[in-house]
Amino acid sequence: MKIGIVCYPTFGGSGVVATELGKALADRGHQVHFITYNQPARLDFFSANLFYHEVSVSNYPLFDYQPYELALASRMVDVVRFEKLDLLHVHYAIPHASAAFMAKQILLTYGIYIPVVTTLHGTDITLVGKDRTFKPVVTFSINKSDGVTAVSQNLRDNTYEFFEIERDIKVIPNFIDLSRFNLKAKDHFKKAIAPEGEKILIHTSNFRRVKRTEDVIKIFAKVIQKIPSKLLMVGDGGERSDCEQLCRDLGVSSNVRFLGKQDAIEEILSVGDLFLMPSLSESFGLAALEAMACKVPVISSNAGGLPELNIDGVTGYLKDVGDVDGMAEKAIYILEDEARLAQFKDNALARAKEFDLANILPQYENYYAEVLEQAKASNLL
Repeated sequence: MKIGIVCYPTFGGSGVVATELGKALADRGHQVHFITYNQPARLDFFSANLFYHEVSVSNYPLFDYQPYELALASRMVDVVRFEKLDLLHVHYAIPHASAAFMAKQILLTYGIYIPVVTTLHGTDITLVGKDRTFKPVVTFSINKSDGVTAVSQNLRDNTYEFFEIERDIKVIPNFIDLSRFNLKAKDHFKKAIAPEGEKILIHTSNFRRVKRTEDVIKIFAKVIQKIPSKLLMVGDGGERSDCEQLCRDLGVSSNVRFLGKQDAIEEILSVGDLFLMPSLSESFGLAALEAMACKVPVISSNAGGLPELNIDGVTGYLKDVGDVDGMAEKAIYILEDEARLAQFKDNALARAKEFDLANILPQYENYYAEVLEQAKASNLL
């Protein structure tokens, strides 16, 4: 197949999933064309089956805001026509699904029908999409897609609850590439971070308010009272400065390292003993899955799709959003006993293997084939 993938080219979950999916499809022999405004962060290697098409936006002074959606739709039309794509797969509803619909209508004037698969990732539904400014467009775009997937059952349920959806939504969970995300020998790094054998707790995110990064600091401040430990904060964003100040206020600054954005996140996870994810909302919890693949158990909130990934009492623990005391208590419980910690680490890896890319990729391929077959049956292709 020739597949166009539209995504945000950032470190966020939807962009990461879209990029890793495209790379895996290319490895399977499909021709994959990325269409976005920058080269995706993880599109970091050459393949004969991978192509990147940049979306350029006019800077005409009439526009207070750059008309990205129009530029994206035009670029999709161009790529579909000249690369003869079979299907478009757009990740994150806003604005990609609506831009795809516009491109689809334009392509019909050239006698071309392009099936569109839309994947819902989370905040495009639970936060941004619920905004009344966008809700009619999101609803329309989902209903006009030829296929729709969601990364968790919880997200699927929320979509039906918040929007008037008239079509089926298929759950295809996020995945992990175990050839990349696995426990690596990084003892020298671990020794540098924790020279006295302290336990290492890790948090990775884009430091937005929804991630409740200040709760991470508060949990750690309680853990360190009982367990000698260090905290690695990976990523960057609007809440970072508040977290740094909170570290000073709580007197834990010397035991917390802010590492900023990192590409080789698997190397950092490989030195971890526990992963903290106290988020207000997570459609799936991809960062937690990456940690589990590196044998790091997870303490998380029970929000969104996290209970579908993190099994309470097996791969870690789930607590209510904001329950800092409860999360700290369970973190201490896991860390204070070496045999118990080892069992949780083994359980985390076993769970991660269920989401191996090799298990999930065929689900997307089969769904593409199903969407194309439906279009043919309707005499659209």
